[in-house]
Amino acid sequence: MRLNRNCLFFILSFCYVKGVDKGNFKSCEQSSFCKRHRATRETPSAYIADLKSLSLHKERAFIDVINVEANIPLTLEIIALHNYAFRIKIQEKNGLRKRYQVENALVREPETAPIILLEKKDDHIVLGLDAVNRMVIQGNPFRLDLFNKDGHVITMNGRGMFKFEHYRTRKTLPEEIPMEHNPETDSQIEPLDAEEVQQTSEEPPAEVPVNNDAEETEPGMWEEDYKSHHDSKPYGPSSFGVDLSFPGSNHVYGIPEHADSLALRDTLNGDPYRLYNLDVFEYELWSPMALYGAIPFVMAKGKEGAVGVYWQNAAETWVDVRDVPGGGVVSSLMKLVSGGASEPGPHKEVHFISESGLMDVFFLLGPGPKDVLQQYTGLTGVTPLPQMFAIAYHQCRWNYNDQEDVQFVHENFDKEDMPLDVIWLDIEHTDNKKYFTWDPIKFSDSLGMMKNLSDKGRKLVTIVDPHIKRDSNYFIHKDCEANGFYIKDTNGKDFEGWCWPGSSSYPDFFNPAVREYWKEQYAFDKYHGTTKDVYIWNDMNEPSVFNGPEVTMHKDKLHHGGWEHRDVHNIYGMLVVDSTFQGLMARGENKLRPFILSRSFFAGSQRYGAIWTGDNGAEWGHLQVSIPMVLSLSIAGMAFTGGDVGGFFKNPETDLLIRWYQAGAYQPFFRAHAHEQTRRREPYLYDETTKDIIRQAIRQRYALLPYWYTLFYENEKTGIPPMRPLWLEYPKDSDTFALDDVYLLGDSLLVRPVTESKATSVKVYFPSDESAMTIWYDVETYETFTGRGYKSIEVDMYKIPVFQRGGSIIPKKLRPRRSSVLMQHDPYTLVVALDEEGKASGTLYIDDGESFDYREGKYVYGHLDYQRGKLSFRFLDAGRYSDASWVERIIVAGLRLKPHKIFAQIQGTKDHVELDFKYEAKMHILTIRKPKLPMNYEWHLQFY
Repeated sequence: MRLNRNCLFFILSFCYVKGVDKGNFKSCEQSSFCKRHRATRETPSAYIADLKSLSLHKERAFIDVINVEANIPLTLEIIALHNYAFRIKIQEKNGLRKRYQVENALVREPETAPIILLEKKDDHIVLGLDAVNRMVIQGNPFRLDLFNKDGHVITMNGRGMFKFEHYRTRKTLPEEIPMEHNPETDSQIEPLDAEEVQQTSEEPPAEVPVNNDAEETEPGMWEEDYKSHHDSKPYGPSSFGVDLSFPGSNHVYGIPEHADSLALRDTLNGDPYRLYNLDVFEYELWSPMALYGAIPFVMAKGKEGAVGVYWQNAAETWVDVRDVPGGGVVSSLMKLVSGGASEPGPHKEVHFISESGLMDVFFLLGPGPKDVLQQYTGLTGVTPLPQMFAIAYHQCRWNYNDQEDVQFVHENFDKEDMPLDVIWLDIEHTDNKKYFTWDPIKFSDSLGMMKNLSDKGRKLVTIVDPHIKRDSNYFIHKDCEANGFYIKDTNGKDFEGWCWPGSSSYPDFFNPAVREYWKEQYAFDKYHGTTKDVYIWNDMNEPSVFNGPEVTMHKDKLHHGGWEHRDVHNIYGMLVVDSTFQGLMARGENKLRPFILSRSFFAGSQRYGAIWTGDNGAEWGHLQVSIPMVLSLSIAGMAFTGGDVGGFFKNPETDLLIRWYQAGAYQPFFRAHAHEQTRRREPYLYDETTKDIIRQAIRQRYALLPYWYTLFYENEKTGIPPMRPLWLEYPKDSDTFALDDVYLLGDSLLVRPVTESKATSVKVYFPSDESAMTIWYDVETYETFTGRGYKSIEVDMYKIPVFQRGGSIIPKKLRPRRSSVLMQHDPYTLVVALDEEGKASGTLYIDDGESFDYREGKYVYGHLDYQRGKLSFRFLDAGRYSDASWVERIIVAGLRLKPHKIFAQIQGTKDHVELDFKYEAKMHILTIRKPKLPMNYEWHLQFY
């Protein structure tokens, strides 16, 4: 604890340069509970379901599940949910203490539906949402099978790998390892009784003798060591796991965050994918190693449809993925129940293993991939519509030196005509690493600095991390210490670790009083020197503990309510951001939409803001892996995400930097960031050619802000992310299922970033509907490409392949501005790309770009449609917003015949105004200039 802070900084900086050391992070073999569960592959199932114990209560069913080897009773609770989903919970029937059930992840308690008993036999029970969407519970061995319209889609415990470790009392304690107990916090957790488990049961469950004397002696059951760290386990082992098979599905996606392919790989010959929020320097590529966030959600994709599983658990979790060659899952009983189904062909299987907590699993029955996403985001929430500035370009560095440096940066963006909306300040802007403060010398006039930014429509983001410097003169520390707000060690004292400030403690965000306190610190009269144009970055919130095991907190530390850190680890970072979100809401009197960036996240974090892919490096591989990483996050609910442009570590070669800007311009979150030991790389510092290319890339982002903004609005309504794998829009095109170097923005733009050095051409896969040929238009030249499959596309340094789908209409704003705020009332350009039938459609959403007034109906949301020579704009609902913007240009690509005349009519007028236009016969492109069509009225154009 006496480690010199400068020495600590040097050691960590050396780690940054050298990259990740895998030896600092556990493998499954070094994790005792993961190792135990993997061993269940070789043993028969020890669990049966006592089907005679079935108890039905409207939306719920209860069945006893027995560990026949240890004579331990469990309760299986089955809950029918609205919108084609089942929820199951499994816990000890007469446990010695309660198990932690995740709170805060669900947006609300899900709407339940009546559960129907479809069939009851001695060896199985069939429960349904209806006759099609149903669950079969098999008694001996215990097993669940789920069906939707596509047939048998999910099996739980088909391979008998279910294992549930019960709490027990230890007989003896080894003298060499004294157990640490805190009677005050231990007493806060009461034994779990049957009435709490089976709240709706008319009669208490039958008592089953509990064998609490069984004491395993296998290493890691009661304590565990890793390197120099000791993990005491006063309650013993508490893990559980089960295998889940997906008959008919050859691809599984999800469980971010990992620097790996979008389609999850078979892990049986290596480590499983790990979900454990960790601070990892320059992470390893194409690896199942744990990173900064954990979303325990998977989607399985078959030829016809998709299903999902949300494993709601905040403890350390490992997920094995297996490619099953075929057969071995459908039993003779299942053949009978499913109408004589044959053994499944090749398919995917996953094995979830969690260290502690409650087994709480949601089965989402689709039947399509968009249905699964809507079911999942219906549970955990959607990304609220960001402010317009937040989806524009951000410039960050660790650290801009002082307020003069900030002024220099944004003046040079203006000088070089490069758009910029946000400048970021890392930890060095604070007074000696004390958050909610400013360095009194370097940032002596933060309000003056902010005024200079705000006058040009720009914002500032400051960092606020959850490690608090232990300094008796620091008001946050004094308040937290005096009020008992810190996480405790096993002796009930404030936990003390090391992070950037040196000796630090960590607020316990599981305490409602702590969350309220944190919220209050963002008020303008407390966070001095800030304005409404200052937004927040919560970093290091895994939490990062430099001298802790695996650079995080010890699992036996204690939280409010007596929960161990092992129970709640993966959700800690989300609670930090939740508190910040509430603080920004209160600061803005619930009128301005907050913007927050977080590094750590869990299921539900999407409700509070954006995340990024962490400490990447200036290497081609990191650019390549950013695409599947963002796609994986997108289909797991985190719609607002991106990778640091240029790479955080090291110095990118010029062509890599260019390609990264071109790729970043087409990712949801667009920020350049760099480590303080790298060379300055603001885009205005480069030669004229490089500046010109990067300027064009940033301007392409700004031109598409109306389209991005519409996609984010629609994401809030539907849960469908702006950035999408091809299979989300082409679910029957099996050639798309493993692709992750090409993707869609909405359903209308296909993007294939250039991620190879010195590339002169790239292969692009063009998907197509089964029913009709899809036309794809190059967004710059309007050259067309048709036919499903790969095509080689030539590229130069100025260009990456981007194509607009025939049949779509995309809104743009093409006037160069310094920031998005200054674009608010700029006119629109509509790009109409016709399909084979000469049709196209699209949507456009408009509001004030910053407030919550849109939730009161102050917006315009309209449908653009072209067919049979008529282009129309019609409102989709009753929203109204007085907007001064108008249409200054319409481009129609793929128009085979030149019209003689074009007339416009605006709603409420009788006049038909003739418009001027230009037609390029060779390219079949029509351009209408200055039609002056208002966006707060309906209108139509007629082509004659």
